[in-house]
Amino acid sequence: MEFLYEYGLFFAKTITFVIAIAIIVAIAVGAAAKPKSKKGEIQIDDLSEQLEDLKQSFIENTLSKKELKAHLKQQKAKSKKASSDEKKARLYVIDFNGSVDAHEVDSLREEITAILTIADKEKDKVLVRLESGGGVVHGYGLAASQLQRLRNAGIHLTIAIDKVAASGGYMMACVANEIVAAPFAIVGSIGVIAQIPNFNKILKKNDVEYEQITAGEYKRTLTLFGENTDKGREKFKEEIEQTHGLFKAFVSEQRPSLDIDSVATGEHWFATQAFDKGLVDRIDTSDDILLSQASDRQIYKVKYKIKKNLSDKLAIGLSTSISKAGINLVSRFKGMNP
Repeated sequence: MEFLYEYGLFFAKTITFVIAIAIIVAIAVGAAAKPKSKKGEIQIDDLSEQLEDLKQSFIENTLSKKELKAHLKQQKAKSKKASSDEKKARLYVIDFNGSVDAHEVDSLREEITAILTIADKEKDKVLVRLESGGGVVHGYGLAASQLQRLRNAGIHLTIAIDKVAASGGYMMACVANEIVAAPFAIVGSIGVIAQIPNFNKILKKNDVEYEQITAGEYKRTLTLFGENTDKGREKFKEEIEQTHGLFKAFVSEQRPSLDIDSVATGEHWFATQAFDKGLVDRIDTSDDILLSQASDRQIYKVKYKIKKNLSDKLAIGLSTSISKAGINLVSRFKGMNP
């Protein structure tokens, strides 16, 4: 056992040395590379083709040879007819998985711009599969404005909520022509929250002075380190209420049939409850939406992908290697336990 323990230590030291060398190389490469703005590209995935491949795979594994032959003959005849028919309308699919800072809006704006350059507003539609618990007001406000571009162009927009669209997420969702949600998806939370710790008492206890100089009475209302005042708290609350008022007004404008005062309490609901309150229009999943549209529309998934430079790729590879090495090392030591 002592030999195995010594071997484990040697292995750990070797891995650490290799990782250190890799980090130095990555830093050197990154420093040598000329700083360039990161550019991306639009990536298109044919979801119709993927669904058809899935269907054909299932059929080929369930039909007899005779049935399969007849099916393929029928499919060939349909294919010829479809090629001579008028081109199908399209459904463009966007995935938006929002974080607190809503940085995903940078990709969203590119995806929407790409769709607007080619979409036929008379026939084509857009489906956004939205998942977000909300975040910063300005970020989600911009994201909602990006979706509004589709509405302004006369393109039908459906938002599908499979898991959650709350707070800023619902600010985005309410822009849609139709909101569809899975039964247990979380919807709502039309409210505003701001939290800030204060360390002033700790600083005073340790005889640490904190100075803050501002120009303008309300340049800073609440602070992390200074002594907060009732006047500052009142002003901060007033600003929060103003933001909430703007949020309510925006939702009301998009969905005028809502009893906004009853749903803008900051509460959230499961989709079946939200449907009764008018927050969603239909209970369904995004998967069923795609299946229902597959026969009538050509479905494309649109994604803006940022190109990674060499240093980014090295960093990702290094991170993956470290994770794998750590897992392997832990596994080895677990296997050594008597």
